[in-house]
Amino acid sequence: MMINVLKEIAFKTAGSGGKGGQNVNKVETMVEGRFHVETSGILNEDQKKVLLEKLANKITADGSLLVKSSTDRSQLANKENVIRKINQLINHALIKRKKRKPTNPTKASKAKRIKIKKEKGIIKLGRKKISDYEA
Repeated sequence: MMINVLKEIAFKTAGSGGKGGQNVNKVETMVEGRFHVETSGILNEDQKKVLLEKLANKITADGSLLVKSSTDRSQLANKENVIRKINQLINHALIKRKKRKPTNPTKASKAKRIKIKKEKGIIKLGRKKISDYEA
């Protein structure tokens, strides 16, 4: 299920460091996008709970998912990056993972493990001093 949250993102711009020549000091190219998870009309309560849990390190104290982009020289490209990143984060977090079923090792894998252990033991025996063999 793909969720597009473009309508609920609040954008803010600021001057960005890095490349840009003379524009770097006068054009606000860095874009900051905030998506408020708890007040979202797109997500249901279960989805909100999952997002708050899985994306806790990216959610601010007021409950907003915060994403910044300042990689490009244009504000529009950075805005598109923010939208893409937020959509990716949300959709990736909402994917349900399959639960791992624990299994027992097979007879063949046990036998292989024992064989390898015996071979290692023989190699280590060859490293002993000769005086240790005489008893």
